[in-house]
Order: sequence, then structure tokens, then C-alpha cells
Amino acid sequence: MLKRAMFRWGQLSSRVFAVEFDLRAEPLYFSLSSNPQVLHHAHQQLFGDEGKLFSLHVHCDNRTEKARTHAEIKHKLSVALSRDCDVFEASSFTPDVKNSVVKGFFIRDKSTTTLSEDMLKTLQQSKSVCVFSYKREGQYCWQELWSPVDQVQESVRQYITPAAAAQHHPSTLNIRNSDVFYCMKEAYEVLQECTDIIPESKEVLKLVDEQLETSRGDGFPVIVIEGLDATGKTTLTEALRESLNATLLKSPPQCLAPFRQRFDSEPPLIRRAFYALGNYITAAHIGKESLRAPVIVDRYWHSTAAYAIATAVGGRVENLPKPGSELYQWPEDLLKPNLVLLLTVSPEERLRRLRGRGQDKTVEEAELEMNQLFRLKCCQLQGVRGDRSL
Repeated sequence: MLKRAMFRWGQLSSRVFAVEFDLRAEPLYFSLSSNPQVLHHAHQQLFGDEGKLFSLHVHCDNRTEKARTHAEIKHKLSVALSRDCDVFEASSFTPDVKNSVVKGFFIRDKSTTTLSEDMLKTLQQSKSVCVFSYKREGQYCWQELWSPVDQVQESVRQYITPAAAAQHHPSTLNIRNSDVFYCMKEAYEVLQECTDIIPESKEVLKLVDEQLETSRGDGFPVIVIEGLDATGKTTLTEALRESLNATLLKSPPQCLAPFRQRFDSEPPLIRRAFYALGNYITAAHIGKESLRAPVIVDRYWHSTAAYAIATAVGGRVENLPKPGSELYQWPEDLLKPNLVLLLTVSPEERLRRLRGRGQDKTVEEAELEMNQLFRLKCCQLQGVRGDRSL
């Protein structure tokens, strides 16, 4: 019996499924049909003859519960399944409908163990998790609601039908006020929802309440310096501070330092809300300090948005939102700088500098691909143009 109305068969037929089968290519898209459909070559690779196939989807009305459940499942799948199990990020969505994405995972189990079934049986006990299995017959494949025991009644078959690629990566439908926040109220409400499970949320909200005033009059200029680590931000910000007799601020602000480790361990929704509120605290400091002197800011909303988008949008650089997207618009209630400078260096020089600092090479190299995406986001977010976008 399905636990969520959205996963009733009649509604499933209007949704598109996406599996990040190959991060070098587009996600693999398919829909469901009551009639058998011949699979394309790429779909045949995913739904091949080897192994057992499952997908699970996390859906509930409480967004913080949904985010934490998804993160917990991701961790369990990464540590508990056999090496012969492939786990791919997956989702279902209604094309062009914002906030319609339901995230989950696609599992291809080539092992002879029952580890995957045992785990899915446990996960399925949650009211937020729905599990499907996939069966093959010749060139056809169908999806059924999975049951850990033989079903007495015949399952409803929904055949896999190759679907056209989405115009924009499906993850972009859920980015607004989930990965990137465009007003303080939205980020504030996320942490309010977490006060019972994350006690530190109350302390962070208290700090925000103490810094609500972010407006400023005709004060001194505000200059933001953006860039990855080891691109020269510290050198430039210090030089500008001395030459302009300016005030130097950093984002996130120092007052949030005691809480960063705690929120960095949380899923993206909660983590991004925390850093978004840090921008509003920084804005309050900017508003006060710019009445007395020029202000230099080491990172600001641009970094917060870029890291969030780079994390949310999987796969190729081409999957990123196109220039001019509303996802690059500046939050209407956040103080804007007068000038933004983006610092870049070649990947080789940046790597040399990081190694010179004694940073862990393994961690640095693991993050290199993400940083390449981040550089592109920074290029798109390098300055405010009018009142509409960066």
C-alpha cells in the first residue's frame, strides 16, 4: 500500500524520473506508461540483465524532516551496501513545476547477498520512504511497488518509457529558498523548524534578532572580494584595508564560528539556511561600519549561492542554470555592495599554493571538480547589475 498520495499510479504517470547514471553526461530520463516500450541503448545499460534493481524516494510535508531523512539514507547506503551495489542519485519531478522534485536513489545490486533487500525493508518502515523495484522481460522493463514479501494481489505494472532530456537540470526546480535563500524570512523559518532537534539553532536565531537592522544611508563604498581559497583574497583585502583606511569584514561573521562545525554536518537545506543568515548578520555589520569608513568584505552572498548551486546541480558544467536565470538574482532584502571583485588563478597555481600551506592533498584533490564548478558560478555572480541580477 502506498504511503503518499503523490505516488499513486495515476499521479506517477505525469512525472519524469531522472537518474544520474553517468556524471559526464545528461541524467538518464524516463517516464511511466501502461503500455510496453522498447528501451533505448542508454536505458538498457541502466536496466541491464544483471542484478536486482530498486529505487527509493523520500517524500514528506515537513521539509527539514525530508532533508534529514534523505541525508541519513545516503549515509546508510554508502557504508552498508556491498561493493557489488551501485547507488545513483535519482529524482522524480513534474516538468517546469517548481518545488516538484522528490529526491532519492537508484540501486543496482549485482551481489548474491540480501543486504539491499534487508536495508530497504528497514527503510520502507518510514512513512517518508517509498520503494520501487524493476523487472525486465526482453527489451521491456517495468516498475512496481516493492514488497519484501510475495504480494498476494497482482502489482500494477508501469512500463519504463524513455523520456526527452529536461530543458534545465531538474534540481534547479528546487533550488529557490531551499539551496539558495532569497530572503531572510525563508532561512529564518528553516532554523525555527530545527530548534527541537538542533539546540544551537536558538542561539543562531538570537544572534540574527540582535542584528536585524541592515539598511544604510549614503555611507562609504562597500567592496566585496570573492574567489576560491588561495586566489589572493587575504593579500588584497589587507592591502585595500590599509590603503583606503577601511574596515575589513569577513563572511560568515566570526560570531557564527562556534556553530559552523555543527551546521556543516547537517543536510544542505539546514546548512544553507545557516550560512544565508550569516550573510544577513554580515549585512548588518556592513550597514553600521560603512557610516564611518569604506568597508572591505572577504566573501559574501556570491560564495554562499555559488557553493549551494554547485552542490545541488550534479554532473556536467552544462547542467548549471543558464546566465540570466532567476537563481542568480540578488535577494531583495539583502544589502548590496558597490563593487565586487572576483579573483582567479590557474588551477595549477592554486594547487601549488594550497600545497605550500600544508593542506591535505587528498581532500583538496577530491574537491577540485567542485571548485571548477564554483569558479563558473563566481563568474556568473561577479557583480550586481541593476536591481535584478548578479
